[in-house]
Amino acid sequence: MAMAAPVHASSVTRISSNKSAYPLSSLYRPSSLALSHTLSLRSTLRRRMVAAAAAAATTAIESEPRSNSAAPSKSLPFRVGHGFDLHRLEPGYPLIIGGIDIPHDRGCEAHSDGDVLLHCVVDAILGALGLPDIGQIFPDSDPKWKGAPSSVFIKEAVRLMHEAGYEIGNLDATLILQRPKLSPHKETIRLNLSQLLGADPSVVNLKAKTHEKVDSLGENRSIAAHTVVLLMRK
Repeated sequence: MAMAAPVHASSVTRISSNKSAYPLSSLYRPSSLALSHTLSLRSTLRRRMVAAAAAAATTAIESEPRSNSAAPSKSLPFRVGHGFDLHRLEPGYPLIIGGIDIPHDRGCEAHSDGDVLLHCVVDAILGALGLPDIGQIFPDSDPKWKGAPSSVFIKEAVRLMHEAGYEIGNLDATLILQRPKLSPHKETIRLNLSQLLGADPSVVNLKAKTHEKVDSLGENRSIAAHTVVLLMRK
């Protein structure tokens, strides 16, 4: 039987004695090219996920039916709305406030009759109901509203209010103008506004302020109004 040739120790590769030649960590260290590719892939996936989420949200918003229905999205015992309006005063126009023609040398330049108080009240009611503002429901781009009395807008706002199941709790309005003085006309304006709203005069309040001769309001170049309204469920 043939004997195997002896193996000399010098011919064996001594791996264990040369650990530092091939460190273990080097076997798992990614190359700079592989690392760059991984980071790029992650960034691309993240961008695609964000874009997909944004597209889904946009689709959901666009698919929601939009309506001018008076039914609020949530039934509440009361709702609060705020309205604001401002018009430029120019010679040759009537000054109509709260449906009352006020003697003055200039009036509101507007698409309709420019009644700043009624416009403001309409916006307050629409806001309380969670509906679009007066400019969206009665756009000045529509010729049928040219010169229209603002009582038309008030009647529509009141109709929407009742349709939604609400009535006026109380209303507080402030007119801001330098001239003319409204003291002689305030009560007439307030009573007419109450009648247009179908509300008891005791729940309708009207104040008038000057603007201390500051900016266009104080220089008799414009007129503004603020209104806060509380709607109560019937």
